[in-house]
Amino acid sequence: MSDESRPHRTAAVIPAAGRGVRLGPGAPKALRTLAGTPMLIHAVRAMARSRAISLVVVVAPADGTAEVRRLIDEHALPERTEILVVPGGETRQESVRAGLDALPADITAVLIHDAARPLVPVDTVDSVVEAVRDGAPAVVPALPLADTVKEVEPGRPGEPEPVVATPVRARLRAVQTPQGFDLATLRLAHEKLARLSGDGEGATDDAGMVEQLGVTVVVVPGHEEAFKVTRPLDLVLAEAVLARRRATDAY
Repeated sequence: MSDESRPHRTAAVIPAAGRGVRLGPGAPKALRTLAGTPMLIHAVRAMARSRAISLVVVVAPADGTAEVRRLIDEHALPERTEILVVPGGETRQESVRAGLDALPADITAVLIHDAARPLVPVDTVDSVVEAVRDGAPAVVPALPLADTVKEVEPGRPGEPEPVVATPVRARLRAVQTPQGFDLATLRLAHEKLARLSGDGEGATDDAGMVEQLGVTVVVVPGHEEAFKVTRPLDLVLAEAVLARRRATDAY
């Protein structure tokens, strides 16, 4: 079958095998609840709301795939979206690769989305998909920075650190997810980085991996509600966003 006649489908991969230590002890971060529903379910729904996404692959902790599958089966999700659960690895890179390996042959584009960004609006998801379908090999949603950023020479915790540079804020963006890719490009990036770095520890940004191939990554507008739930205060903010959505029938 020629490339022109092949079907083209877009999938989303959600790596959710991490523990999320910054939220403190207890359940893995992806299984913490917002308004009584695990963050992971919110994240899956965020991907499934896009009609451009026909498959969502959730990469679960190796010892928690059955629990994650049960959670997904217990919650209402769009029936048009297929949802797979696969076991992840020790690092985020290994987990993303496990998700990529689970994709069927007719998938040509993929979104990688953080489970810790449960409230990304569907318009942002659609914008990323559209940019990839228009030919961009790698796309990230991002926002301009509100704060001035200083580059410092790292010191001991609690001690003053000297400033070494002040980047031009107008050229900086805070990157969010989902990040979208031509599937072949992302697979090549993962294969190359795995050969260079061995275990891939520290590969936390898939777009950064693609940049190492010399491939141009483009930015589309992000959204303030796609923030990452990392600390306890973020949970409070996320609950407030959900409450506002329910009050305005936007959820």
